[in-house]
Amino acid sequence: MKLSHTVLVFTSLFALGEPAYAQNNAQQEGVKVGDMSIMRKLAPTGALEGQAATQYAQTMRAAEQKNALGPANHPQVIRLRAIADKLIPHALKWNERARQWKWEVNLIGSKQVNAYCMPGGKIAFYSGILDTLKLTDDEVAMIMGHEIAHALREHGAERAGKAVAANIGVKLVELWAGAKGYDPNLAGGLAGGAAKFGMLAFSRSDETEADIVGLDIAARAGYDPRAGVALWQKMGMLNKSAPPQWLSTHPAGTTRIAEIRNHFPEVMPLYAQAKGVSLSALPPYQTNVNGIAPIVYSAK
Repeated sequence: MKLSHTVLVFTSLFALGEPAYAQNNAQQEGVKVGDMSIMRKLAPTGALEGQAATQYAQTMRAAEQKNALGPANHPQVIRLRAIADKLIPHALKWNERARQWKWEVNLIGSKQVNAYCMPGGKIAFYSGILDTLKLTDDEVAMIMGHEIAHALREHGAERAGKAVAANIGVKLVELWAGAKGYDPNLAGGLAGGAAKFGMLAFSRSDETEADIVGLDIAARAGYDPRAGVALWQKMGMLNKSAPPQWLSTHPAGTTRIAEIRNHFPEVMPLYAQAKGVSLSALPPYQTNVNGIAPIVYSAK
């Protein structure tokens, strides 16, 4: 077997840990995704949640010391926590562990265009993402649902597990190469490069999955899934110099918009049901930024 073929086999085996977007029979309505990746089993989920809680607390203390932590009576903190209160009940079915999480939602004063949800339900928004993108409540729900979905689907543990598997795979390729008379360093470099690009693809897959699951959660909570399209149109205006998709850990904005639209038939009925109206009675979604046309959905 040639060295290049060995690296290809290693990459293919590594990819076996990636979940397929198959039907999940446990989900009778809404979006359908496959089971969570078995790779997360290689990392201790409970330990990750404990580490996340510690890191989150440290981040909040540091922000408080800089007078950058939003107080409980801040209008944006009240807003974020109200949205989270609507989303979280619809998130629990995606992961039984989430029922025991000690959910937290905080606002950090910073120009960063960022938000996250750590394992264990630790949510943070930076004021920069709210102010720069002029987010509506529906758009906040799209972001928050996406970030919550990362935690629910245990993507942190999955990435840690894949990193462990990749490192083991590289070492095995180096040992095999040495035994066959090849340069172990060259073999390890090739395998490491293959693993790196594989991890990028896996990260993009996780982002897509979080988009899909987040849409479902937000729609059930009464937030318009079409806001996801407007959100990524806004992000596109902001990130005009983004790297090519194949070199990025995130899918391109146009790819995300297409994927979101592709799942409208699954989530728009949930949104209409949450609002107590028929699909045909829903008005177009109109964001608050000029240049973005109203977003419509017509059931076929």
